[in-house]
Amino acid sequence: MSEELPPVGKTAVGVAGLRALESGRADRLFEDPYAGAFFHAGRAIFEGQERDHRLGMVFAHQVAIRTRFFDDFVSGGTQTVLLAAGLDARAFRLDWPDGARVFEVDLPDVLAFKETVLSEKGARPRCERTPVPVDLRDDWVAAVKNEGFDPAQPTVWLAEGLLVYLSRDEAERMLTAVTELSAPGSRVSFEHRPDGDQDGLLERARQFGSEVAALWHGGLSGDAPEWLAKHGWRPETVTVAELSVRYGREPLDRTRGGFVIATR
Repeated sequence: MSEELPPVGKTAVGVAGLRALESGRADRLFEDPYAGAFFHAGRAIFEGQERDHRLGMVFAHQVAIRTRFFDDFVSGGTQTVLLAAGLDARAFRLDWPDGARVFEVDLPDVLAFKETVLSEKGARPRCERTPVPVDLRDDWVAAVKNEGFDPAQPTVWLAEGLLVYLSRDEAERMLTAVTELSAPGSRVSFEHRPDGDQDGLLERARQFGSEVAALWHGGLSGDAPEWLAKHGWRPETVTVAELSVRYGREPLDRTRGGFVIATR
């Protein structure tokens, strides 16, 4: 099954493994009952690759903090779009308000893999869940609208772990589309690394994951808050270190990296 995943799908399986590890901790920051199943179904993709194991450990703390932060961010949304939804199961594991609708946008192969595993587990979403199989570099806007997305309704947009895989032009095009689709009151969030390519976490990751690092194209680099402000958003930022303290974890990441949250 894992052999059918595209290269970026490999990172999704790895992240699922890290979420499974966090879910097994007594002091876990979240609980993902499906993460282990995703990793088990796709783990063959890592066989004989010790470097990938070490790369995963570099990101373990980041993934735990990121997942909890983004869980809290999407909480309460009545129309939510998960851009590059990957193998996270928020539609199945979070409490959603009545009438909430979640659109999961990702590559067809990734969503097909996800559907197979969730079906085998008998998973049932806790909201109205709509998978949208499309490449975000293609006309994903039309695809989402065709599935019933309402641009007149405030939307919660989440682009978890995505922008670093896009070129600056691709990131700007995607966020411009998000802006055009966002009614007043909409919110958006994604990773923010003010040091851009010099971010310490990325530099450490490159030591162990040349294959994964080759997929990174930088996104908006360190300019995300400025870009958002120029396009009608009110951005705020928070660092992984600050969130670590808030969540009762030792701050392990000595970079300034974190997340941007913006309101329309």
